[in-house]
Amino acid sequence: MQFSHSDAIWQAFPELRAGALHAGGIHGDADVEAAIAGFNALAEARLAKAQEGEFPEIQAWRRGFSRMGLKPTQYRCASEALLRRFRQEHALPRLHPLIDLCNAISLAFAIPIAVFDVERIAGDLQVRRARGDETYLTFAGEIEHPEANEVIFADDEHRTHARRWTNRQSGLSAVRETTRSVLIVVEALHVSAGDDIARLVETAADALARHWPVVAKTAIFSSVSPRSNSEVDLRCRQISRFEALGRRHVRPISVGSIPPGDESPCQKRCQISRSRFRGRIIRSASSTIPPASSSRSAARRLPIPAMR
Repeated sequence: MQFSHSDAIWQAFPELRAGALHAGGIHGDADVEAAIAGFNALAEARLAKAQEGEFPEIQAWRRGFSRMGLKPTQYRCASEALLRRFRQEHALPRLHPLIDLCNAISLAFAIPIAVFDVERIAGDLQVRRARGDETYLTFAGEIEHPEANEVIFADDEHRTHARRWTNRQSGLSAVRETTRSVLIVVEALHVSAGDDIARLVETAADALARHWPVVAKTAIFSSVSPRSNSEVDLRCRQISRFEALGRRHVRPISVGSIPPGDESPCQKRCQISRSRFRGRIIRSASSTIPPASSSRSAARRLPIPAMR
């Protein structure tokens, strides 16, 4: 399985920055209350100074929704909806430790976070324009059909896992007690989205490692890299982009070992660059990462191991 955004999405939203994490070993018994309290405190402090509608992260998504032909006060991105409810009630309902934790991180960063049960996704998952024949399962068990040209998360069987981009997820791939493997997607459109998405991905990876026996695989996405048919080519472009910009490198996703001596020139450059940037990859479970403050990057696809 792979996760990606279609070329049409990158062309329409070149300012998009996104991140993804894949992790197995998830269960519903983790105690995340202390972590939630910390992230909630960050959100409370920020909301004390301004309402969510004034945040640049939220304003950018409102402009994005307007460009999609949606009324931004009728259809809100997930982080705005969470912040609005949190501001009014000073708490969010508890659903599942992973969802509760991701909701709290979303509050702290004001950036929408989607969490999908990987085992319920058929083939690849892509953010793309709907054709109009896709199906969407609501949390009430009803079947809907997204409107043509609507931005959706769709798998290879034309099943929709989120409607109106970051507005509403499907009940089909929602996290539940039996969920063990998840894909977490974060997306932003504001000016500092690149830096904020990188911090969010790092923070989420650390939070996962602190509460579950996992080391999440991570990727950062933007429109700067042309699409390639080769995963190795993608990884090399990712590395060379960071090398050219002198920015922090994000660990490429492994796509399988290559026998010694069989490497293409591109694969050899990838291996060389990986060793050169080894000291600057996203930290693993053994690292200590400070909590996010209140205040995506050349890979275009995230390979997910096939589920058995």
